[in-house]
Amino acid sequence: MTSLLCRAVSANALPPQDQASTPSSKVKGREASGKPSHLRGKGAAQAWPPGRSKGGSFHRGAGKPSAHSQVAELHKKIQLLEGDRKAFFESSQWNIKKNQETISQLREETKALELKLLDLLKDESLNLENRLDSMEAEVVRTKHELEALHVVNQEALNARDIAKNQLQYLEETLVRERKKRERYISECKKRAEEKKLENERMERKTHREHLLLQSDDTIQDSLHAKEEELRQRWSMYQMEVIFGKVKDATGTAETHFAQLETLKNENEQTLVRLKQEKQQLQRELEDLKYSGEATLVSQQKLQAEAQERLKKEERRHAEAQDQLERALRAMQVAKDSLEHLASKLIHITVEDGRFAGKELDPQADNYLPNLLGLVEEKLLKLQAQLGSHDVQEMLRHIANREFLASLEGRLPEYNTRIALPLATSKDKFFDEESEEEDNEVVTRASLKIRSQKLIESHKKHRRSRRS
Repeated sequence: MTSLLCRAVSANALPPQDQASTPSSKVKGREASGKPSHLRGKGAAQAWPPGRSKGGSFHRGAGKPSAHSQVAELHKKIQLLEGDRKAFFESSQWNIKKNQETISQLREETKALELKLLDLLKDESLNLENRLDSMEAEVVRTKHELEALHVVNQEALNARDIAKNQLQYLEETLVRERKKRERYISECKKRAEEKKLENERMERKTHREHLLLQSDDTIQDSLHAKEEELRQRWSMYQMEVIFGKVKDATGTAETHFAQLETLKNENEQTLVRLKQEKQQLQRELEDLKYSGEATLVSQQKLQAEAQERLKKEERRHAEAQDQLERALRAMQVAKDSLEHLASKLIHITVEDGRFAGKELDPQADNYLPNLLGLVEEKLLKLQAQLGSHDVQEMLRHIANREFLASLEGRLPEYNTRIALPLATSKDKFFDEESEEEDNEVVTRASLKIRSQKLIESHKKHRRSRRS
């Protein structure tokens, strides 16, 4: 406080040119000087300039009232500044204390978060491998399912196109056959009408002539039949006589005679059949003469028979189409199975085979036989390779792998892995007994199998107790 007062007095003792400056600039100079004013001390107040004139003392004496008022004002300002400084100091101390408490609290929270993050990272690192394996397996399975769905979709589209083409072809064929059948039926009806009219005319004509010609026709028919029979008997008698003479003269073997006898019997049967056909034709002629309706009935019968044959052919066509579709489905299934098997055997190469270095064209006609031959060669090679291995041992190994895979899949999420200690170098106290004990340590797979068996046995005991 005294230093500030001395400084104010010394400032009042300056020349008039320096006193002309504003009080605000003096205050700013004091505030800017800060602590250096304290360092000056009383020496600064006593640094009066030597050799002052009387005029200077006069001016000092004349300005005492103003100096006291200025000192009082400065004193008030200094008190205000001191109060502001104390308030600012207290507020800054309070802020510093509060900030320190906040910093300590934040440090504790940060430490707790670090510990929590470490625990979470440890848990995630323990289960990360299983999760990655399961996610990779899921991705691979999804890819396979997507490929299979693409294949099934393509097959469905191909089957749809084939079915559309077949349906269109069948519809066109059915329309053509229907038109053809309608034309044939109309032609048959026209012919039946013409025959009916012609038969009616013939019936009217023959009805008048029938009474006159009936007796003549019967007599002529009987005479012709008798003459024909006598002629045949005479020819047969002559043939028998001639064959007998030839046999006696040449001494032919019985085989030739048997052949001639068979020819004779065949000719007789042919003759009887021709007679029967003649009689049948004669009866049909008589029927046509006396009834024109018989033709229409016969035409209707023929039409019915034709329709029956058409239905049979349609049923046979439907059965053949069904068999064709079943064969196509079987071929498609065989093709898909062979392609699947070929994809499984793609890692096997047959260097001296028929298809070595060749790529099969799926659009070729002989694609399926070639694919079957390729799969057969690969399977034979695989069988030859497996001949030198122990099949039972391989099956046991595969079963163990499947069991371990299923065991990995059934592990709970909270299951943790225990990190095994790393192998360290042997110390000088290492002995053979400890080495034997280390060799007897169970493996990870056997430990999992034992633990799974223990869990299953505990579950069985719990179920038996509950029941």
